[in-house]
Amino acid sequence: MHTPLRFSLVTWVLFGGAGLASAATPAAPATPTEVREIVITNNLTLTRRAQLSARIIVRASNVTLDGNEATLTGPGRVGDPQSLETAGVGLWLEGVTNVTVKNLRAHGFATGLLLRRAADITVASCDFSDNYHNPKHGWGELPPRGGILVEDSHRCVFRRNRANRVWDAFHLIGSDDNQITDNDFSDCSNTCAKLWRACRNKFLQNNLSYGIRIDRAAKEVHARDSTCVLIETGSDNNYWFRNNITHGGDGVFIRPLNRWVSRGNTFVENDTSYANNNCVESWSPGNVFIRNKANHGSYGFWLGGSDQTVLIGNEAAFNGRPNGYHNAPEAGFGHGGIVIVGGPATHTLIEDNDLHDNNGAGLAFRGDEASQGSTWRISHWIVQKNRMANNVFGIWGRWGEAILLAGNQFTNNAQSNFIQDVSFLTRLPTEPAARTAPTAELSGPEMVLAGQTVRFEAARSRGAEGRPLAFQWWLDGHASDGPVLQHTFAEPGFHRVSLTVNDGALAGLAWRDVLVVQPVAQELGTEGQANAWGFELEGNEHGEGRMSFANDPHSLVGGQCLRFTPDPYPGMYATAIYPGTRDAGWNFAGKTRIRFWMRTQNPNTPGWQNAGPVLRLLGRTGQIELKPVKDANLLNDPPFSEARWLWMPMSIPLAGDAQWQRAAKGEISLDRIEAISLSLDSWGGDPFTVWLDGLTVE
Repeated sequence: MHTPLRFSLVTWVLFGGAGLASAATPAAPATPTEVREIVITNNLTLTRRAQLSARIIVRASNVTLDGNEATLTGPGRVGDPQSLETAGVGLWLEGVTNVTVKNLRAHGFATGLLLRRAADITVASCDFSDNYHNPKHGWGELPPRGGILVEDSHRCVFRRNRANRVWDAFHLIGSDDNQITDNDFSDCSNTCAKLWRACRNKFLQNNLSYGIRIDRAAKEVHARDSTCVLIETGSDNNYWFRNNITHGGDGVFIRPLNRWVSRGNTFVENDTSYANNNCVESWSPGNVFIRNKANHGSYGFWLGGSDQTVLIGNEAAFNGRPNGYHNAPEAGFGHGGIVIVGGPATHTLIEDNDLHDNNGAGLAFRGDEASQGSTWRISHWIVQKNRMANNVFGIWGRWGEAILLAGNQFTNNAQSNFIQDVSFLTRLPTEPAARTAPTAELSGPEMVLAGQTVRFEAARSRGAEGRPLAFQWWLDGHASDGPVLQHTFAEPGFHRVSLTVNDGALAGLAWRDVLVVQPVAQELGTEGQANAWGFELEGNEHGEGRMSFANDPHSLVGGQCLRFTPDPYPGMYATAIYPGTRDAGWNFAGKTRIRFWMRTQNPNTPGWQNAGPVLRLLGRTGQIELKPVKDANLLNDPPFSEARWLWMPMSIPLAGDAQWQRAAKGEISLDRIEAISLSLDSWGGDPFTVWLDGLTVE
């Protein structure tokens, strides 16, 4: 009985009717005049299989749009990327909740579907194929466009949809708790699924294959910045189950290009095979891979910089074969099934994996090659119950420490295992009857005071088969045994406490990342003094840039820390100054060092640039500048891997040293300092956030 209303709504908008839009609703993207807008404010069913030169904007909550197999045709021409760039959005939902869209097709647009600031949306049985697609684009990123773009939207369901022959099939930005099930998001020129600050989403049984951009006819070797799945910039705790992630540039790429890692992602029974480069590549910590396939790529798993990773029951086979993909072989071992090189990897469990027929190592690891392990080593691993057959090497490894091997099977590998320069290497005898590993349980603090004796206990660790347990601890390069470790940390800083528990046949691991702090007699601006800070922004000639300061309760020293964000950020150096009035009148004569703790979140890629952080002591007519030597940036290349997501301690000598360059300008004396400043420079103009705590001069 409602058909006439629906028909009149469509007719009104298609032929120029006015009055459905209001000033309070968001404006549609600028589009060519020949494409009309259908504005939805109540339930609507389109005419079955209608062909509409139109776009639809949903401006009401609690409605259903049934496309009834109708097609929205945009102004862009399929196969002509330039015409598609400005073709706008086919279906647009913004600021609405509880909307269902089904049985609709949209093609010829820059983006088929845009959800923005929406919640509890269901999109089912729709087709957003043949929108912006550019397989001839070179290296590098393009603005978000393609099939489905979801921004700041939550608890939405996407089921049985298609988005093929597009740039990005499904792109989540700042969107959490969504479920993506049984969709076909394959055949994309950039990514099939892309996550940016997107957490707790579930991807279940989707086709995410052929995310690749390469010209094989021109004998191009490397896929140009394309992958089936791209996860980056704080996309945490997403769950991936039985997805087809094959035939990509990479299969899965967890990329912290801006040093903002993505943790807690779990992959179960996905197929990432036939990747041109790496079936799975990750430079982020704390992710879990269970019973996945990573076969027939150049590498199976490439996991440099992937601390706290778990790999259980995966297959990584036929990688780097001469008759398949074999890009970028590594000196020493060639290719491999599980390869962890190029960045630290601590607290890692590699168990019950099937690593076979690789043109290289079944498992390869390598610490810092340039320093031969003195800068960092592969540290605190358990490698057990893995099957390694028909590889060149079963295991190839150099520059590690605290690695335990147990119950692995080596069959018909061309060469013997190569393990060299590994300290605290433990080999347990093979016990075929041992099936279940013990569980290591470590109790102890994550933050301690310098000079305080602390206790770490492992007595609650459990052996699954009644075998007696042995305990091994590692701390600052030293080993000890027994169920208890006591230690006094003399100085502030970061320390790894590593525990391995074994029952003579198999083992379990646990750890603590410990931040050692000390009370500060006088914090300078980082204890409830946010309103006293000022700022300077390079490139802010028009005065549009701002910096906000806030007191944050998530502190290490005292009860509060300082949080600041340049927003709008004009790019180039952003400088925070305390006090903003520059009239402190401090007497730092006899002081030798500046200390503080720091952590950051920077969405700009590829992260920070130029020297950083740069610290200055400001006088009335001069300044003392301290910055990392050779214009290094400690936020891009921190002194320990965990500083990418934990607090990083800074200790800067006022006289400078081999790590810190000192330069004085004008007339300046430590007995009259008016302010202290901190400067950072980021690629891009998106706001970044910095936390400071415990700032003091001593």
